[in-house]
Amino acid sequence: MFQLTLQNKLITLDKQIVLFNDLGLIEYEAAWDYQEVLFKQNVAVKTILRNQEIIKSNLNDGTAYHPTSTIDQSIQKALPATKHYLLFCEHLPVLTLGKSGHEKNILISKEEMLKQGIQYFKTNRGGDITFHGPQQIVGYPIIDLEMFFTDIGKYLRSLEEVIILTLEEYDLKGMRSKGETGVWLDVGILGKERKICAMGVRCSRWITMHGFAFNVNTNLNYFDTIIPCGIENKKVTSLQKELNRMLDYEEVKCKLKANFEKVFNVQLKILK
Repeated sequence: MFQLTLQNKLITLDKQIVLFNDLGLIEYEAAWDYQEVLFKQNVAVKTILRNQEIIKSNLNDGTAYHPTSTIDQSIQKALPATKHYLLFCEHLPVLTLGKSGHEKNILISKEEMLKQGIQYFKTNRGGDITFHGPQQIVGYPIIDLEMFFTDIGKYLRSLEEVIILTLEEYDLKGMRSKGETGVWLDVGILGKERKICAMGVRCSRWITMHGFAFNVNTNLNYFDTIIPCGIENKKVTSLQKELNRMLDYEEVKCKLKANFEKVFNVQLKILK
């Protein structure tokens, strides 16, 4: 619940619910397939709602349309609604390439990938090449931005803010780098800039999917097999490397969840 003042009256409003599901350690393709199911369900709902709006606007039978009529209220109650989701998981070693990415940023052959047990997928998200692996928190928000704001740039900045607030709890100053989505440390200090969280999203009908990859106790050696996000001469780091100790992985997830609720002003509810 949150409160606002309107015309000197205190009004209490329910926060939007985001259904949370921790998928644990899961192969990339399985998590992608699950995202697609939730994403397509929401897109289908938006299509139904859009068609309903078209029907309303095209009523031309000489009958006045009363949006507060009993019939209309019944129709509105019967209509489906989009649902918001936040999925957490960690993946088995995998390289993923965004739709605008370039394979030249992959520095090893397919044979070497197979030898090292690394999978590879071309995806429908934005961004270039990145790595996912154990002890990296991958977050996939599948939300209807029309229920928040219709601004994909603001959405990305909000995701970055979730990470930045989490880093603050470990006395680290997360930063944004102009023109480079994600969260960095020591931006502007030549030779020291390093990315701790990569991001890449897809958005259709204002429904989002894909998301962020936050390095916690991640094996950073895997990043030597790529030019991360297609950005040369900049490093990748992790919480473990920065703090010089192994992090409580579950603790970091709890902090991320709390900061997601704070930034998006929502309430997470376990998906049953």
